[in-house]
Amino acid sequence: MTLVEHFRAMARNNAWANHRLLEACARLDEDAYKAPRTSFFPSIHLTLNHILLVDWYYLDALDNGGRRWRELYGLGDEPCATFAELRREQAAADRRLIAGCERLGGDGLEAAVVLNRPGGVHHRERIADVLAHLFQHDIHHRGQVHAMLAGTRVAPPQLDEFFLAQDAPLRAAELEALGLAASLPNAKRPTR
Repeated sequence: MTLVEHFRAMARNNAWANHRLLEACARLDEDAYKAPRTSFFPSIHLTLNHILLVDWYYLDALDNGGRRWRELYGLGDEPCATFAELRREQAAADRRLIAGCERLGGDGLEAAVVLNRPGGVHHRERIADVLAHLFQHDIHHRGQVHAMLAGTRVAPPQLDEFFLAQDAPLRAAELEALGLAASLPNAKRPTR
């Protein structure tokens, strides 16, 4: 597997993990979803909004050269007031990330993008590093939501999987629903 193929698989896995987590969160009532909890962000709602906002920030750098960053910084900590809105926007961001990784060629990972910060600070970063950072960021904060879910009546979903061929039957329905089944790196058993 090449590094480009790895990032494509990571984008698909990221979408699947977000889907699983949001499926669990959908079973919470509004009070439990927005209830104060112990974590970096003080609720499931605000943590999921943070994941989405940061996804938008890095996708903007990857898709638009960082030209929309001022709009993103003006959104505050809660760009989506409702769970339904957040779920819809996260699914759209996940599709954007998958499409962006699909467009990458071998040399594309070495290209630089500009990350704009408030105050006119601009950082040039390699696309490979931005993608690695984005995936790590999402994993980190999904783990926080996972832990917060443990304090609710909804059991946290299993998120510590990648696309191993042996697990394909366990996740087939979810991946089919996401439109990812045909594009999996391990759709078939590896040969020896």
